[in-house]
Amino acid sequence: MPRPFTGISRNAMLLMLCNALFICAISIDLALTGIVGFQLSPAPWLATLPFALITVGTALTTWAASGLMERIGRRGGFLLGSTAGLSGGAISVWAVLHGLFWPFCLGTALVGVWQAFSQYYRLAVADTAPPERKGRLISWVLTGGLIAALAGPVLAEHSRGWLGDPFFAGAYLAVAILAALSLLLMLAYREAPRPEEALPPLRPALRSLIARPDYRAALVTSITAGVVMMTLMTAAPLAAVACGLGVDRATSIIQWHLLGMYGPSLFTGLLIARLGLGRMLQSGLAVLGLCVVVGITAQGDLGFHVALMLLGLGWNFLFVGGTTLLAQSHAPRERARAQGFAEMLRYGATALGALSAGPLQAVLGWQALNLAVLPLLALASWVTLGWHRKNRMAAA
Repeated sequence: MPRPFTGISRNAMLLMLCNALFICAISIDLALTGIVGFQLSPAPWLATLPFALITVGTALTTWAASGLMERIGRRGGFLLGSTAGLSGGAISVWAVLHGLFWPFCLGTALVGVWQAFSQYYRLAVADTAPPERKGRLISWVLTGGLIAALAGPVLAEHSRGWLGDPFFAGAYLAVAILAALSLLLMLAYREAPRPEEALPPLRPALRSLIARPDYRAALVTSITAGVVMMTLMTAAPLAAVACGLGVDRATSIIQWHLLGMYGPSLFTGLLIARLGLGRMLQSGLAVLGLCVVVGITAQGDLGFHVALMLLGLGWNFLFVGGTTLLAQSHAPRERARAQGFAEMLRYGATALGALSAGPLQAVLGWQALNLAVLPLLALASWVTLGWHRKNRMAAA
């Protein structure tokens, strides 16, 4: 059997490391921003707004980021994104030290701009890869999240007291440092030559893109993965604290969630090659369904840990599978529009999930919030099964 990551390029290694730094920064925001938002917000229902604005900032930027990188290249776009992350971390430090809620929101929104560009790390590595290697290389870049899953929550715990304030400003200093390291690493990135560069880019009509069954299935699975994961993940620390668990346990829950999200990337590409994309996507949906069952039936420390790990595992299967399908669903010259539209839709829907998580958790509670995602899982399963059936019939 071939080794999982033979022939990894220098660029792929840089993208993996930059992805690790970005996810490490996001894990700090994930562990603490809901709590900091609650401390700084003028009203309890605004507590999750700063974290939600990371996703909103991404949703508003991601399509423009794709078009910009078509003009200035992947390297220029990634450098710009890291600069936004550095600025966002610095503004967040200043806002937290002065107890200012709205400037803190600005800082987290800029981290969202960093996220918009960083989401193309996984697609950049697939730009020149043959179809049979796309899933494996995408999975490789996402293994950077495994490093972040181990280091991020620990860094969040230790950095929050760096500046001696009660509102964890030191954690956002760590975010700025991680963005600065990503900026330095990306200086060594080299644009990969693409055979289609001599041809002008194509901008297909969005209607024609959505009419393609593989592109449509990629959209639905990626959106489902993002919305379900972000809704439950954003609410989980608040729900855990409401159930009597401390901040340290909320941090631990997020750490196990990140392990579930990125640990499987060590073998997800191989599973796709062995099982096929259709079965992989259905497996991801089944795992997310199991996460909902655990979330409804278990409210203690162990229940939160298991549910959030299953949430991460199901997300990984859907996200890697959906990204691989997206990369295969369009011609190289259609990349800017096809990828930009897909990422904009995904993050727009995910932003709605993040924005609604706090109010829904406050009004409905953790169990009802888990039940609310079931219709989306059912829809994604129906669309995926339809694509898979047509794909098998075409191959027969």
